Amino acid sequence: MIDQITHQNQLLALIVSQRFDKPGIHFFTPNELSQQMAYMRHPVGKAIQPHVHNPVPREVQYTQEVLFIRKGKLRVDFYSNHQKYLESRILESGDVILLVTGGHGFEVLEEIEMIEVKQGPYVGEQDKTRFIGITAEQAKIVELSKL
Repeated sequence: MIDQITHQNQLLALIVSQRFDKPGIHFFTPNELSQQMAYMRHPVGKAIQPHVHNPVPREVQYTQEVLFIRKGKLRVDFYSNHQKYLESRILESGDVILLVTGGHGFEVLEEIEMIEVKQGPYVGEQDKTRFIGITAEQAKIVELSKL
């Protein structure tokens, strides 16, 4: 239910399957990432103490994206930092992915609705380097973990 995609000991992405369902708070990301991701499930009546977030200087080197798949089916292709294709995964409604490092490309397999969250501000084409990816026939699809 949690897939970690790695290449040469580098975390490329974390996928949280819509099947993940555990009580409490579960952080999936290590503290050093500039984007943190957690799952929370609490019973009725659980109170979360009101709070504000303090200004804490943070330095962000690379954009990390979180995609929430609301509807549809999406193939995600993973590439190394050197644009070498590695493998692919299929995401479905309810799945969430944190894209950490490396390259990635997508093909919509069923009409998709998704929400993207990432650090800003977005600086257009300065924000990314585009390259030629694989074709659908070249995709090596790895099944999501059943853990």
